[in-house]
Amino acid sequence: MPARVVRISIAPVKSLGLVHPDEVQLGRGGVVGNRRFWLRDECGALYAGKRDGRMMQIHPEWDESARRLALTFPDGERVDGTVEVGEPVDAELYRVPRASCRVIGPWQDAISSFVGRPLELLWADDNAVDRTPGGGTVSLVSRGSLERLRAEIGADEDVDGRRFRMLFEVDGVDAHEEDGWIGRDVRIGEATVVFNGDIGRCVVTSRHPDTGEVDLPTLVTLASYRPEGVSETLPFGVYGAVAVPGRVRVGDIAEPLSSPASLPEPATI
Repeated sequence: MPARVVRISIAPVKSLGLVHPDEVQLGRGGVVGNRRFWLRDECGALYAGKRDGRMMQIHPEWDESARRLALTFPDGERVDGTVEVGEPVDAELYRVPRASCRVIGPWQDAISSFVGRPLELLWADDNAVDRTPGGGTVSLVSRGSLERLRAEIGADEDVDGRRFRMLFEVDGVDAHEEDGWIGRDVRIGEATVVFNGDIGRCVVTSRHPDTGEVDLPTLVTLASYRPEGVSETLPFGVYGAVAVPGRVRVGDIAEPLSSPASLPEPATI
């Protein structure tokens, strides 16, 4: 049986709650609007789930075409409005310059109040996705791998794939079979993705995707049975770049191709 897409996850605001559309359009730069916004602290450093899991409790809604952003906080407060982009800023993300601008509106103050420290909300011109440039605009993990992790942990309940914040979650392949897709072209729905490496995991995966509380020993477990990967340590899931743009829907088939697709243009930031 071929693998099929069973969940799509995007994060309009990096490190805040995930959104699960039924379909997305994959372009050369991934999904437009995925990680459109990101946060940095008063020192200019990325402020993300590694540092504060509570941000996962904030649920975003983002309309890219209308530029309308709504954030719903755990107490029910909703901050909604049309985004205006301010002046460009000097910004680095993962030690790489990232073209970004200040965001004009009420969201920055609301998030700062929630976490208890001043943060700056930025608009990323080309999205604030990990592993770019370098071919990392798409990520994927299988439910077979999630089940293997559950068994290694000895947990009674399934491991929620949202912990890994992957663009695509697929079912129908064996545990870690997606590792074998590295270096291959894989058709996903109408698009084709070239997978370039595996994804080393961080403490975010140990956090509950709804509360942000650390409640699962993912890193200790990965260190016990998957310490080294093809490209990164503590690997779980794979990343790649879009070779052929197209639509991907929940239920679409994901399968490796026997012949290569056209290579994507180098990512720009």
